[in-house]
Amino acid sequence: MSAHHPDPQRSAVPAARPATAPAPASAADPRPSHPLPTLDLLLLAVSIGGISISGPLISATAAPALAIAFWRNVMSVGVLGPYALLRHRAELRGIGRRALLLAVAAGALLGVHFTLWMPSLRMTSVASATALVTTTPLWTILLMRLMGVRAPRMVWLGTVVAFAGVLVLTGVDLSLSPRALLGDALALAAGLAAAGYMLLGAEVRRTVSTIGYTLVCYTTTAVVLLGICLVAGTPLAGWPAGVWWQIVLLMVAAQLLGHSLSNRVVRSLGPSVTSTAILLETPGAALIAALWLGQWPPAAAYPAVVLILLGLVLVARGGRR
Repeated sequence: MSAHHPDPQRSAVPAARPATAPAPASAADPRPSHPLPTLDLLLLAVSIGGISISGPLISATAAPALAIAFWRNVMSVGVLGPYALLRHRAELRGIGRRALLLAVAAGALLGVHFTLWMPSLRMTSVASATALVTTTPLWTILLMRLMGVRAPRMVWLGTVVAFAGVLVLTGVDLSLSPRALLGDALALAAGLAAAGYMLLGAEVRRTVSTIGYTLVCYTTTAVVLLGICLVAGTPLAGWPAGVWWQIVLLMVAAQLLGHSLSNRVVRSLGPSVTSTAILLETPGAALIAALWLGQWPPAAAYPAVVLILLGLVLVARGGRR
């Protein structure tokens, strides 16, 4: 990944640093001493585009949500595994115990994220589920604060504004149905799980390549989801060919181009910048869902989504300062 080495202080997990190390950075990524790498910004844009199609595609695929989550990860491991074992075998053998445990923990959190978010798309609108799951940057800020990293005042202002939008949106969905409200709760919790996944991934990526980390992470996610599917009695096969092609498309767009490219750039851009960019997923997914699935959110939901996006913009601006 990268045009320059990551600032160790951006890491989610505190690590020992030499006496000459700079003062700790703020919770949101500080303004870098030189411009962010253009290539990684372009890759991040492709990542967000791939992730944006995932919500509408999951909602349109006629298979259980947990089964879709399982197969997209299995397929990803099937694509990445042979290359990783051929070209990165020495690195995989040399991954340290700490990095391996953190990568496994990140994969488990990603599995929790999928387990919560994908069913939420069947319970509430794509626009609501996407807006709530993209609160990942807010959870990132809160988790980093618990680890002793202070955020600028504007970041906290953005957090308050965005959560106000969350309250408005959940109130709108409660008026529609309790099922929609439960879908909102699942999506919100999925955003929290994604924040933990993002922070752990940023730490692992300090010492492990994208392909090495991604293989360990996705393999763990697939194992976690398999266990959940078996416990829940979720069928893992028996669908027409069209459904399988939709799952393949989801794997390529959301998994390989979406999550994998996020893993690629998080080292140079930092966890806060990377997770904040996810806010662009909300309008993209909502537009696709409206045009493709006819899911036009109720009028009262638009101000709530605007508040969430405004809050995330304030978080991003505060982080740059």
